[in-house]
Amino acid sequence: MKIKSQKDFFSGVMFSAIGAAFAGGATTYTVGEGARMGPGYFPLLLGVVLALLGGAIMFRALVVETEDGDPIGAWAWKPLAYVIAANLAFGVLIGGLPSLGLPAMGLVIAIFGLTLLSSLAGDSFNLKEVLILAAVLAAGSYVAFVLLLKLQIPVWPTFISG
Repeated sequence: MKIKSQKDFFSGVMFSAIGAAFAGGATTYTVGEGARMGPGYFPLLLGVVLALLGGAIMFRALVVETEDGDPIGAWAWKPLAYVIAANLAFGVLIGGLPSLGLPAMGLVIAIFGLTLLSSLAGDSFNLKEVLILAAVLAAGSYVAFVLLLKLQIPVWPTFISG
């Protein structure tokens, strides 16, 4: 059988593999039943639904003819590197690196770092827009996690807040 849309087919393969991995990992927890759900119930169902969605996408890629076959393009290394680096920087900034003597910078600076680094992954960069977005995200995260959920997250750098 010929693959008629490579993009869709390999997207379906990715969805199915990730869904199967999550469903398999969820079985190590108590699953429970519909009336008394255990901690593995939701990840198991989510993994199964994701795997089924991937199967449907793969089937569609094998059956539905596309104009040019939707070939897979080259890997977008720049966006991939910036997004991964932004997530790593967020973790380092929010928690610090005691082994290197880097103190925790807190939630606000971590969100600004995450937003600035991840915005470099796109084709265009507008510093004013990025700073406004970072300020809104930092304020929203502070309200949601610190004020409403009362999580003990450092908000400011430890050398400022003590």
